[in-house]
Amino acid sequence: MFKLEFSPEAKEQLKKLENPNHKIVLKAVRKTLAYLENNPRHKSLQTHEFTSYSKKYGKKIYEAYAQNNTPGAYRIFFYYGAGKNIITILTITPHP
Repeated sequence: MFKLEFSPEAKEQLKKLENPNHKIVLKAVRKTLAYLENNPRHKSLQTHEFTSYSKKYGKKIYEAYAQNNTPGAYRIFFYYGAGKNIITILTITPHP
């Protein structure tokens, strides 16, 4: 089991998704966050390192799919935190 921590940017993005117009995206993002808490390697997340962010931030940044085969599909970018079993959510955004 992992504890999720959110960057200020990720908190703001999640708050914006709570708008009723984003109901479907919010449901997918919440499901993905639940999978990340329980098993960040869950097959449906298709978790993999996102090398351009890793270079930018100087640490391994991973991408997890919240949606797939959807225009502007949402992704969650995260890294393993300094503490044991901590995942820090860096950003929640449509695929860059």
